Amino acid sequence: MPEKANPSQTAELNFETLTVHVEGRIGRLTLNRPEKLNPLSWQCLHEIEQAARWFDDQREVTIVIVSGSGRAFSAGADLDSFSKSDEITTREVGEHGRRMADALESMKALAIAKLHGWCVGGGLVVAAACDIRVAADTARFSIPEVDLGIPLAWGGIPRLVREVGPALTKELVLTCRPFDAAEAKSAGFLNRVVSEDELDATVESLAAELATKAPLTIQATKRHVNAVTEQMVGTMRSWSDADGLANAFNDPECGDARRAYLATKGR
Repeated sequence: MPEKANPSQTAELNFETLTVHVEGRIGRLTLNRPEKLNPLSWQCLHEIEQAARWFDDQREVTIVIVSGSGRAFSAGADLDSFSKSDEITTREVGEHGRRMADALESMKALAIAKLHGWCVGGGLVVAAACDIRVAADTARFSIPEVDLGIPLAWGGIPRLVREVGPALTKELVLTCRPFDAAEAKSAGFLNRVVSEDELDATVESLAAELATKAPLTIQATKRHVNAVTEQMVGTMRSWSDADGLANAFNDPECGDARRAYLATKGR
């Protein structure tokens, strides 16, 4: 583990599905399988959790930018890796996803999600676990889980209810319809929407501005807001998400829905 750094030093951690890096007070967590639009395999879920814990050990870090490399933020859960793996059960995938989102949300540093391209399903849960979300105006969002014959897991339901309310959560999750950045901003899911050309500069400027503030005040504000929202819409209520995911993979009608959906997508 790297030495605790002063604000001018850098540190990084090596992963297979992510790049993780620190420069002074700003950390960067980048989903890094661009050839597949940054899918969330069980290994990726585990690595995000590890990275969040690692950032907690970097005492100078107060801001972490969470982004995706290539053409998209994330295409969501990597169903192929779940179904083909002999190393992990579907229920364990649900547990990995819940722990990943909890670790990201409870991280001491303030997490800024930088969203572009597609942000799908589990990728939207990753974004929802961040504290601030900035998107390109060309970003697109989708929650296709119900069409895939599985429930939205990983604490996605309470996080969406918290951000956009119960009625819109039900509509978006049950219809599986795509929505754009303008609607996501109007619903309260996004803090800012900017042109694609301005996205990098906007996020860098925001991160730099926040990094000048006293770490204690940033951490206290984040913890205070999270404590209030946990009482309103507690993510701990998602303890049974893993069971729901496992049951859906064993249900014949859910299996039919999943195969039909994947056939329409040419997979």
